Amino acid sequence: MPVLQPDAFLTQTAAPDGPARLKLYVPEFASSLSVSVADCSSGEAAENENCSLVLRLGCASLQLDPVRVNCSGIRCSASLPNPPWNTWLRVVVESSQANRTVTFKVVSNYTVGCKPKSVGLEADDDFAKLRGNSSPANPVSNISVVSDTVTVSNHSLAQVSQRPVSACVGTVPVLFEELDVLSLRFTPVSGPNISITNTHPMLLSYPLHTHASGGTLNLQLTLNSTNATVSNSSNVVACFSPWTPVLELNHSQRCRTALFGGFSIGVNVSAPKAVVRLPFPQSTTWYLTLQLTCNSGDCGNTSVVSVVPEVFLSACVEDCGPYGECRLLRSYSYLYAACVCTAGWKGWGCTDDSSAQSYAHQITAILLLTLSNLFFLPAIVVAVRRSYLTEASIYLFTMFFSTFYHACDQPGVAVLCIMDYDTLQYCDFLGSICSIWVTILCMARVRDLIKYTLFMLGALLIAMSMQLDRKGLWNLLGPILCAILFMVITWVYRGVRRRRCYPPSWQRWVFFLIPGLLCALVGVCLYIFAETEDNYYYTHSLWHILVASCVVFLLPPKEKNIEELGWSRGWSWSWRPRVCGYTLCQSNKEELYTVT
Repeated sequence: MPVLQPDAFLTQTAAPDGPARLKLYVPEFASSLSVSVADCSSGEAAENENCSLVLRLGCASLQLDPVRVNCSGIRCSASLPNPPWNTWLRVVVESSQANRTVTFKVVSNYTVGCKPKSVGLEADDDFAKLRGNSSPANPVSNISVVSDTVTVSNHSLAQVSQRPVSACVGTVPVLFEELDVLSLRFTPVSGPNISITNTHPMLLSYPLHTHASGGTLNLQLTLNSTNATVSNSSNVVACFSPWTPVLELNHSQRCRTALFGGFSIGVNVSAPKAVVRLPFPQSTTWYLTLQLTCNSGDCGNTSVVSVVPEVFLSACVEDCGPYGECRLLRSYSYLYAACVCTAGWKGWGCTDDSSAQSYAHQITAILLLTLSNLFFLPAIVVAVRRSYLTEASIYLFTMFFSTFYHACDQPGVAVLCIMDYDTLQYCDFLGSICSIWVTILCMARVRDLIKYTLFMLGALLIAMSMQLDRKGLWNLLGPILCAILFMVITWVYRGVRRRRCYPPSWQRWVFFLIPGLLCALVGVCLYIFAETEDNYYYTHSLWHILVASCVVFLLPPKEKNIEELGWSRGWSWSWRPRVCGYTLCQSNKEELYTVT
């Protein structure tokens, strides 16, 4: 792409299917830019004086609509007031008539209306003195103190030089410090207080690198009324704009540059603080222009006021408040932060309560989700009464962690977390799947050695799958289907061997198995197909109740060779000594003696 140099004519040709594309560089402190087309010729003598062209001038990134000028003669031009600094602009010239090729000359020029004198930094400059030179105790004495910015090792430093009060603009160098990911803090070298006059604007620049565009740029402007008397008619107006500053601030001048819109704020005695928050700002240099204005035109004794501009980059707006969570997200190599709002709150910072849930609704939700886990108590009692202590301990584990997980998982202010959220979630999911696993294996009625081996093997595999993807659908269906398949195989084997249906009792089928299977089937269907974000509180609570109820129906009766509390019949605490490899036996028969 040809480069358009200032004050240098460049001959180009624009065809109907191939417009002329050029680019030009805009330096810093350029106040206006113009691109002119001259000596237009279409190659036809009859219409040499009227070769139609369309001239477009805009950013190289094409983020905004460029400036468009329709040229009808042999000369035309497009101008940009306040063009973006230190960037490339795209120039496109195309023919507006079909089947006509136009030859022309194009030239660009820019003007510098106000450029502060830049001086270097000497080796013996006292940096501490630079930070302390601007004392807020006597702001009037600092009117003529203007420092220009130079870059040294990624930090903006300053050499303080004397300039008259009639200077066109004053600049204050700014330091920046990177605190964390998507966290930058900017600090003026002269201190937090900036002296503002009504004679010329004060300019501060804040460079944002590419990786900072995923956060939120914050500007807080505070009027310091303790150091000087501020009249009621005085206002400090500010314009916060990207790419280029607005150097003329008054009541009629808009806070807008040629291609980009700025953000206008103001502070006065009645409103001493103003805040602007910009999510996902453009990765360029942002400029803050400050100036003192008065309603009557003459500020009187109030010629200088002090303001505190605080500019910083944060990940989210106010950390998303109490109804949101700030999360760092990554899309390919782009890192950005966003608020995940809860309890119906919306907005950049979760501050829009138009559809927020009430406090009573939040309390109702947490009570439903936590108290519904108490339906595991009958299952625990039945398991203990039938001597299934291992199963009862797993049900107790599930009830405990499910209760406190849902107490910690709730949005809004009704939250109770007894430990880390991720730990509670993992234990809840693990306990739920293991409860289903051990219940179905218990229904298979296999030997204890096989049963407890499958208990441990299944628990380990379930723990592994939960670590890989704890919310995956097959993490729930996989163990259930495997356990059901194993149970069906054992039941079919017993039925074929005994030549009758297993379980043999029709009462067992009608009053226990069929109701339990219906509860389990309805619960799984609710969990997979009917549960949504809006009805989560009700459907998930019903899922707790149905799963806990089906355990009561599906647990098999107590085995005949198991005594109370699960001890095997015939087991005793007696100890028999071994002598020379032989066990001394003791007869339990009573000897009868005959008394004569």
